[in-house]
Amino acid sequence: MSRSVPLELIAAIHSHDKFLCVSHVNADGDAYGSVLGMIHLLRNIGLQATPVMPEPVSPDFAFLPGAEEVLLPEAVDVAEYDFIICLDMSSPDRMGALHQAAEQAQTPLLVIDHHVTNTHFGVVNWVEPDAAATCQMLTRLADELFAPIDLNAAMCLLTGIVTDTLCFRTSNTTPEVMEAATRLQRKGASLPWIVQKTLNRLPFRILRLWGNVLPGVQLRERVVWAAVTQEQLRAADCEDDDPRLNSVLAAVEEADMSAIFTEKRDETGRPIVECSFRAKPGFNVGDVAFRLGGGGHAPASGCTLPGSLAEVVDRVVALLIQERRRQAIVFEGEVST
Repeated sequence: MSRSVPLELIAAIHSHDKFLCVSHVNADGDAYGSVLGMIHLLRNIGLQATPVMPEPVSPDFAFLPGAEEVLLPEAVDVAEYDFIICLDMSSPDRMGALHQAAEQAQTPLLVIDHHVTNTHFGVVNWVEPDAAATCQMLTRLADELFAPIDLNAAMCLLTGIVTDTLCFRTSNTTPEVMEAATRLQRKGASLPWIVQKTLNRLPFRILRLWGNVLPGVQLRERVVWAAVTQEQLRAADCEDDDPRLNSVLAAVEEADMSAIFTEKRDETGRPIVECSFRAKPGFNVGDVAFRLGGGGHAPASGCTLPGSLAEVVDRVVALLIQERRRQAIVFEGEVST
């Protein structure tokens, strides 16, 4: 990861007082960890910082310090803030309803993110695709801001690193990642406790959902996928699918790419499908997601597409198979040389 933080970002923070920190819809550990970690860092240097998320806080991350303070977009007057700090999101639409409010108020955006598909939508953009997590970037930013990393900040930032690396198992787990995690542990963050609260936690309703979905899993040309219907979600008493299911599919020995397709409806009631992709080292699903209007990284990405579940699955699986074939030729050529 680059060792430089944009001077414009540091100047913008040091010369203003009031910040709104936001992350993306369908928030994961890095989203929550970076938003909450950022508010603690800003407060530690005497600034005002408010966390907001597009959706109610997931019970999976309610343990994080500051989670009880998170507001929904409708509870926030965006015009009251000097800047909106957009964390761990590749495009402004990912902040949900807050996007339109920010445009109307003309509140400037500061972007801190590690997605290679980031569209650089802020007045200042710090994007580090080589970073394993946005929370990893914030450990560096803390030094540049002279912001102490207290226990609250350390817990949030280590949670983002742990969840985005699947506890240091992803291909982008570099020595810098381990150094950042070690530093946060020395600040008091408990790695075993975070792992237990996130990666080792499986509610029974999620297990029931897997039992409903996995009988329909399919494998073709080293692409494995499963579709999640609204009926299956209701039967398991789940409001949404679970990202751990795609991690299970990604571990299939005979597959290089995996996908989960979740049936949903947009605000007008039209059918849409949320697509979540994973890839093994040497393969890239980020390009596929980007071409479909989404974003993410080479090993993990996603998008949302209009249409019925069957239509989207047929279209996207064909695209993944085609892309996997193309990448296999390149990958095998690099390995042979």
